[in-house]
Amino acid sequence: MDIRRAQPDDFPYLKPMLLDMGFVDHPAALETRFAHFCADPFHHLFVALRAEERLGYAAVHDYGPHLRSGDRHRTAKLDDLYTRPDARRQGVGRALMRGVEAWAQTAPVRYVFWYANQREAGPAYRAMGYAAQPSGQEGYDFFEIDLGNPDLRLPHALRGS
Repeated sequence: MDIRRAQPDDFPYLKPMLLDMGFVDHPAALETRFAHFCADPFHHLFVALRAEERLGYAAVHDYGPHLRSGDRHRTAKLDDLYTRPDARRQGVGRALMRGVEAWAQTAPVRYVFWYANQREAGPAYRAMGYAAQPSGQEGYDFFEIDLGNPDLRLPHALRGS
């Protein structure tokens, strides 16, 4: 399985996945927005492929350098992680998360965080080895990857992101 940055020509394959995730305000504008996200230096779309078949995608929003600390506490949010239903439990999500982590290490991003529902998504992330923390929002857990020196960790609430 390969993980690579999505390209605008991936849209027809990823569109059903994006629609299945829900919360699409204007389906007709989705293709234009997708192309912009593919080119935006602060939005990263990754696609999982086996041969030429698209099995899933991950969308990450890099907040960029922090005004006060530059890249020292640079943070990105995992907005979406999606695996096609017929490809679930085959390592697609895990491969996408490893791709996100590899990107973050070279970006450089210190923290990658996300929220996951406690029904399907949270257990899947825990099965991948990620630890959940309370989110303060009923039905959701908070997850975070810290890619830096743990001695220099700044707690999420103090980072302002």
